[in-house]
Amino acid sequence: MSGRDGKRGGAEASPAWPANLGGFRFLAGPCGIKEAAADLAWIIAEPAARCAAVFTTNRLQAAPVRLSRENLRRGGGRVRALVVNSGNANCATGAAGRRAAQATARSAAQLLACGREEILVASTGVIGVPLPWKRITAQLERWSRRADEDGAAAAAQAICTTDTRPKLAGASFRFGGRVYHVGGFAKGAGMIHPRMATMLGFLFTDAPLALPLLRRCLRQALAVSFHRITVDGDTSTNDMVALLAAAGKPLAPAAAAVFTPALAAVAASLARQIVCDGEGARRFVTITVEGARTAAEADRAARAIAHSPLVKTALAGADPNWGRILAAAGYSGARFDPERAEVQANGMVLYRRGRALPFDEGEAKRRLDVKEVEVRVRLGAGRARAWMWTCDLTEAYIHINASYRT
Repeated sequence: MSGRDGKRGGAEASPAWPANLGGFRFLAGPCGIKEAAADLAWIIAEPAARCAAVFTTNRLQAAPVRLSRENLRRGGGRVRALVVNSGNANCATGAAGRRAAQATARSAAQLLACGREEILVASTGVIGVPLPWKRITAQLERWSRRADEDGAAAAAQAICTTDTRPKLAGASFRFGGRVYHVGGFAKGAGMIHPRMATMLGFLFTDAPLALPLLRRCLRQALAVSFHRITVDGDTSTNDMVALLAAAGKPLAPAAAAVFTPALAAVAASLARQIVCDGEGARRFVTITVEGARTAAEADRAARAIAHSPLVKTALAGADPNWGRILAAAGYSGARFDPERAEVQANGMVLYRRGRALPFDEGEAKRRLDVKEVEVRVRLGAGRARAWMWTCDLTEAYIHINASYRT
C-alpha cells in the first residue's frame, strides 16, 4: 500500500482465507451469550505460536484486554490459544469481570495442558453487563472432545456484533524457496476510531518468525491499515489485534522484506472491509491531504476531515459541500494559507486559491452519488501527505446505535 492515497501496492490480498495456512485450529459456534447465534471462537495453535499484539489506549479497558496484555508479557509472547466471545464486552464489570476473564483462560489452559499465561481472551459487545463465563467454559469443554474444526470463516462469523458480514483476507509470500501464507479476520462496524488498531483483529502466518521481527512488522502493517480508518470517531474499550506466527526455527531477518508487504495487504483488506461495513454506511471514502508542512500536520488534517460529522453527512447526501471540508482542515491544527488551498471531490475541483470554482451542481451530485468517493485536499504549504479511510454518516447509524443495548 502506498502512503499517497491509500491504494494497495506491492503484495495483494484476497478477501478469503488462504487454504494452505496450517498450524492453527478454529472452533466456533453458539454458547448462549447471544440468542440463537454463534458467539464464541476458540483458536488453537498447534504447537504454541509466537505472538505480537496491540491493545486499546482507551483508559476504560475491558477485563480481557488487561488480562491478555499481562499474559502476553508473562508468557514472553508464547500463545497456545485465543478465546473470543461476542455479545458481551466484559468491560466495566469490576472484580466479577476480572474473575470471568481469568476463569476462561484457566479453563482453556487446563483443557490444553498449558500455562494460563499462554491463553489470550477477547470480548466484544455490550459494556457493563456481567459475562456468563460458565457458558463459555462449558462450550470449551465440549469442543475439547472434538477432533475436527469449524474453520476460520466460522470463527470470523462468531466474533461479529453489528457487522453485516464476516471479514477475512489472505495473502502469500515466498522466502527461501518456499511459499508461506498470511491469513486474518476481524470484526468491526461501529465504535471505530483506532488509537492502536480496530475492535478485534486476528492475523496468522505459517512462517516461523522471531518475536522482535513480528512486533516490528505488526507496527508497520498497522500504520497503513487499521491506524488509517475511522467510522464514527469512538475508540473502543476492547480493541485488540494479535499476530500469531507458527512455531519452528525462525526465518532469517531478511524475511521481513517479503512478509511485511503480505501482512500489510491482509491488514489493509480487513481495514477496508470494516469501513465498507460501517454501521449504516453507503459510501467508502478516501481522504487524501497533500502539500502539508509536515507529515504530522498532513495526518491531523486528514483525520479532522475524516472525523467531521458535517463532512460525512454531506457525503451521505452526495452534496459537494467543499466548505465543510476546508473548515475541517482549518481547525485541524495544520498550518496553511486557505488562499493557496484546493479541494477536489472525485476529480472535480470545487475550490481553488481562495474562491469556489464554477461547477455543475447536478454533475457534482452524480459524481458523488457512488459507492466510492475520494476527497483530495491540497494545502499548498509543503510536500507532506497523508490519507484516511472513512465512510458516510447516514440515518441508519442513529437507528442502530439508539437501540444497541435493547
